[in-house]
Amino acid sequence: MADQATRLRQLVDDQKETPPARMPGGARVIAITSGKGGVGKTNLTVNLAVALSQRGQRVLIIDADLGMANVDVVLGSRAAHTLSDLLQPQVQLTDIIVQGPYGVNYISGGSGIEKALSIAQAGRQQLMQKLAACSSLADVILVDTGAGLGHTVMDFILAADEVLLVTTPEPTSLTDAYAVMKAYSMYAQQANMQLIINRVYDVEESSEVAGKLTQTAQRFLNIDISCLGYIFDDHMVRKSVRRQIPFMVAAPDSMAAQCVKALADSLLYGRAMSVKRGWRGFLQQIFQFSR
Repeated sequence: MADQATRLRQLVDDQKETPPARMPGGARVIAITSGKGGVGKTNLTVNLAVALSQRGQRVLIIDADLGMANVDVVLGSRAAHTLSDLLQPQVQLTDIIVQGPYGVNYISGGSGIEKALSIAQAGRQQLMQKLAACSSLADVILVDTGAGLGHTVMDFILAADEVLLVTTPEPTSLTDAYAVMKAYSMYAQQANMQLIINRVYDVEESSEVAGKLTQTAQRFLNIDISCLGYIFDDHMVRKSVRRQIPFMVAAPDSMAAQCVKALADSLLYGRAMSVKRGWRGFLQQIFQFSR
């Protein structure tokens, strides 16, 4: 009986570990945005992509930040083409997809995004036909948008299946995050936005920040926004950025990496985050000043 019960529990656990089946429409499209720059949005996008890849997902990043397209910088890679190159008849989708390191592929957008969106209808149709193949090349497409409320940013987050809004506990970041929530609530036909609180010192701080934003959204915007999770403030993040290596690779045991792994599990399996800073995290925070 004990062996049978053990096998049954294992079967249940295995089922829990299986990612959701792909939808008939293709890849899961997740836009990652923020109310202001400097909150760690692109760094999160890249490291989340690495974590998803480590879980067997085929991941493609669309670098759609007009002003600071730097996915390649975080990856330590280089793109020879941008999205706007698809407007040339001889250029195909596979020509502009960079086979990045750590199992992460990406398309560099930058100013090419703006050019692509301002072309005539015939050019847009050609672009759409070529980009349509992305759905068969990835299980998850992460769209790294610009920060703020520009028209292009709003177009991307309104078009995505899911939106992850990144903020920090700083008052200015929270104010700008609320502005994004407000604009999104006005135009989204079916709201599907979740918060990620970056650079928190403990779980309590994350809960407090998330609670303020979610309650405000419910009271004044009449939309339900949940919190996907949080990332602890970690000096290893800054060290990894300087080395141009994602911290998921450079420091896989760091507190930030543990948090991103938990975020990936939340996206794939619906788990609630349970990462605690603990003694190890306390020591990392204390001794970071000597590094």
